Amino acid sequence: MSEMTKGNHLGDAYATTLDRMKAQNGGRSRLGMEALMWVSNSERPLQTSELCHALGVKKGSTDLDHENIPEIRAILGCSLGLITVEGSTSTVRLVHFTLQEYLSDNPSLFQSPHSMIAEICLTYLNFRCVRELASTLCSAPPTLPLVEYASSYWGKHMGRGKASSVTPLALELLIGFEEHISSRLLLLQYEENRYRWEPHFDKNSSPNGFTGLHGAAFLGLGEIVAALLAKKEWDINAVDAIGRTSLAWAATESHEDVVKVLLQRKDVNPNVADAEYGRTPLWLAAERSHEGIVKLLLEREDIDPNTADTAYGRAPLWWAALHRHEGIVKLLLEREDINPNTADTSTPRYGRTPLLWAAKGGHEGIAKLLLEREDTNPNTADTGYGRTPLGWAAEGRHVGVAKLLLEREDTNPNTADTGHGRTPLGWVAEDGHEEVAKLLLE
Repeated sequence: MSEMTKGNHLGDAYATTLDRMKAQNGGRSRLGMEALMWVSNSERPLQTSELCHALGVKKGSTDLDHENIPEIRAILGCSLGLITVEGSTSTVRLVHFTLQEYLSDNPSLFQSPHSMIAEICLTYLNFRCVRELASTLCSAPPTLPLVEYASSYWGKHMGRGKASSVTPLALELLIGFEEHISSRLLLLQYEENRYRWEPHFDKNSSPNGFTGLHGAAFLGLGEIVAALLAKKEWDINAVDAIGRTSLAWAATESHEDVVKVLLQRKDVNPNVADAEYGRTPLWLAAERSHEGIVKLLLEREDIDPNTADTAYGRAPLWWAALHRHEGIVKLLLEREDINPNTADTSTPRYGRTPLLWAAKGGHEGIAKLLLEREDTNPNTADTGYGRTPLGWAAEGRHVGVAKLLLEREDTNPNTADTGHGRTPLGWVAEDGHEEVAKLLLE
């Protein structure tokens, strides 16, 4: 093995070792190959106890049989040196990074590995002993070490594999999901990855209202969402502890296929805002610059495109202009009921409209789209500096935007800001920008 890690004929060495592994007697071959499959396809490094429990799950079983759980020494022996344990972290890894490359280049070594891992994870979560755990726990007991990994990643493995093969197991878990410890662990992992200071739910209680429909939408499992809707009656507009609907979670996580499935329901309300900041699914999609989801939502006649969040007063169009997403701005402005002049209300220093952001950033495409609307006011100044879009364009030397603004007959070129008392011409005169000055003087 030392020669292998030095880079000498690695491909041939790995192939020879794998042939030896497959030729082992009894269950050693299966144990070694399945261990290699888990370690090379896991979403994060596995603890030794997690790997042991994963390899001890028997498909189709309803509860954990501790006699089936192999010891880590047996697993390492069956892997013939291809798997090792990090002493400082007790995690298992491949012996060398080139082995991961070799396995990736030879996908036929494992048949549908992600589907197999998803099946094991779901079987484990559906065990009687796991279902008996309180949904208020912040972590799984040491006797059930695979619960955390299975809760956090079964959806990702299922999404990367063939969903239909493990759909019954997923449905079994998701019916009554809000009372299962995995719903809480899934959200806790989400909180940790989002670096949030305030959790979405009380740490001493279960994540109330986070149903199986919420979970499937959050994970982006469109086929499972459709299967859940066909299996039982759901309140499709039900909200969880922070006031998010299943549609809101799908929009938050940018799962276009799930949004499409949910919007096929006539009884879905696309305007339900969350209780945390008052954000609608359209707001969430626009803020995350997901054009496909924005398009799907705007196809609904009953959607309100102007609903701003309650925390900062920022509308979807405002976010699209700020992020310079011209495609989303265009989609929103195609709605006759859109208000192109909505300014944010976050602090007295701002109060900027979408046109102000386009002018300040010099984004000609968005400025052109906004100015093509007759109801766009080209003279609305911000509340912090009292500066108009033309003032911002002049100060930033954005010739193209300044030209677009001056092509509007109702643009006032002489409005002075309240911060410095300067007109647009005053800004360019100080900076010596002749091209913008010439436009203004004409």
